[in-house]
Parts: sequence; C-alpha cells; structure tokens
Amino acid sequence: MRKTLIIVTPGFPENEQDTACLPDRQIFVRVLKETYPELNIVVLSFQYPDQPRQYSWNGVQVIALGGKNKSGLYRRITWISAWQKLKKLNETHKVIGLLSFWLDECAFIGDKFSRSYKLKHYSWLLGQDARPGNKYVYRMMPSGESLIALSDFIVTEFKRNYGVTPKYLVPGAVDPAVFKTYTGDRDIDIIGAGSLINLKQYAVFVDMIFELKKDFPAIKAVICGKGPEMRRLQDKIRQLGLENNLELKGELPHAEVLTLMQRAKVFLHTSKYEGFGIVCLEALGAGAKVVSFVQPMNTGIPNWHIAKNARDMQHITTGLLRADEDYQPVLPYRADDAARAIMQLFDQQELAMS
Repeated sequence: MRKTLIIVTPGFPENEQDTACLPDRQIFVRVLKETYPELNIVVLSFQYPDQPRQYSWNGVQVIALGGKNKSGLYRRITWISAWQKLKKLNETHKVIGLLSFWLDECAFIGDKFSRSYKLKHYSWLLGQDARPGNKYVYRMMPSGESLIALSDFIVTEFKRNYGVTPKYLVPGAVDPAVFKTYTGDRDIDIIGAGSLINLKQYAVFVDMIFELKKDFPAIKAVICGKGPEMRRLQDKIRQLGLENNLELKGELPHAEVLTLMQRAKVFLHTSKYEGFGIVCLEALGAGAKVVSFVQPMNTGIPNWHIAKNARDMQHITTGLLRADEDYQPVLPYRADDAARAIMQLFDQQELAMS
C-alpha cells in the first residue's frame, strides 16, 4: 500500500486553471508530488472550494468540504465532516502523518485527530497565524516540536507572542519552472502584488508613486490583486492625478503576474506584516529588485532591500530607478528543497525521488 500524506488547509484551487488561489501553497503541493512520485498526497480543504466534492488536481486527490467560511453550527458541521473524512482515510490508506497549512482550525482538527490515532502532525506557520490573538494556539497548546516556521521572522514573532519557539524552519520557496524565458524591456518601473487589504498598506504604495513622480514624471507602476481596498485606492489614484502612472490590474492568473514581474524594475512591498512574502521571492526570480518593510530572514537576500520607513523606502527605490541595473534572476530558496525538508520530518527519505 502506498504511503499517504494528508495536507489540511482552509483552501485549495478548484481546478488546474485556478492559479490565483494560494499560488505558493499549490506550487509547493505540485512540486512535492513531482519530487516524491511514489507518495500519495491527499488534500483536505475546509472552506474553499465552496461546494463539497472530491476531484483530482495535478494527480493529487482533493477532498473539498465546502465550508464557505460560515460560522457557528455550520462550522462545527464542517469540523465533524473533516474528522469523518480523516477517519476514513486513516482506515483505507497507510497514513504517515498530517501537515497543516497555517495554525488555524485545520491544524486544530488535525492535531486532535493525530493525537487520537497516534499520527505525526506538523503545523506550518505561514504568516498571520503567528500574530497575537490566534485562539487556536491556546486551544492546541502546541510544543515547538510540532511547529514549522516559514521564516526567521515567524520564529521570532511566534516566540514573542506565545512563548514557544518553532523547532523547524522551512523557508518560503519558489519553483524555477514557473518562469518563462523573457528577453524584452523592463518597461514597468514599479510593481506590487497581493490582496488589497489594509494590512498590505497599498495606500502607502500610491503615496510612494505620487512622490516618485516628482523625480520620474513618466513613471509607470502597476498593482496586481483584488480586495476590499480596491475602491479606496481607485479614488486615491484619481485624487492624486496618477491615472496615467499607476494601474490597478485586479486579480490575474499567476503566470500573467510573473510575466509582469519580468517586465518590472522594482517590486515594492508595503505590507506592515509578512511571514515571508513569497511574492517577493517570485519578483526576485523574475529579476526585479525588491524593497519591503519586513525582513523575513536573519541573513540578507541579494537584491532584497529592507526599508526602515516610508521615507527610506522612497530613497531606496529612487536609487534603484536611477541606477543602471542588471536584472538577473535570484533564487535563494527552491520549492523542491522545501519539499525534501518537509518529508524529512515524516522520515520518508526512502521514498523514490524523480
């Protein structure tokens, strides 16, 4: 019987074309499958897709519970359904353990189930789950032995907020195969990408373009993403007269975002909190320079500049736009290395690798 790893997650792509749904997580699962072809991977997705169903995604079995992020009794029903699915999988498969994306309700159920059935379970801390106020930390009371951090920043943040140090570090990573060959011009000065939410501070991004326009009148910038801040940002762009300088692209397929990054000189990441910012790694892989407020790793990453504040970010970006830069891809962390690091935790080194 093939060995089975169960991944529990709040969401997962509904098909292979759904590339905008958690692109970094789906790339990890795809690369994990490619790296360990003999491993049977089952993804149990709690909330998205919206409808309960089972399907195959790039050769990976996906069980969608269709929770739709409903609360109260409906959420409890989703948890019961998750438990029943896990029990059935454990009865019919040779399960080596569970891996939770984020320490949230999925990790809570995964932790309880793994304790009941004496299975290995790791929670991969991926960002906001390390911030203060995560009720599932107090419900689970995890030890560092069961925690994987996405970055040095997450290790420090989780220890500061909960007094527990994650034992394992598996950094955010990208798959070089996602980049197509590009030999065109860098005709976009600045690009941003992510959810248009308050945490990402895209209003700061717009203000930055307004200030940079004073030195670069023809500056061209784009933001890829959707979210509740869209209307507010559109109004701000009009008020500042940036209609010809800054374009909100909305949500785009992942491949299109990567192509835009390959055309960009600078990737500006204004988020005030970020577990790692895989999108920053993608920008580096596309050859762009990155400027952000949050430093993910204790060791510096080539072409990734850390700004102390908005004024410093403007100063760094101005220097990068004025310099005669060589836009060479930088790939500090690879997805296949992340896959191997995760599988080592489940003692599956003997699995055949392609």
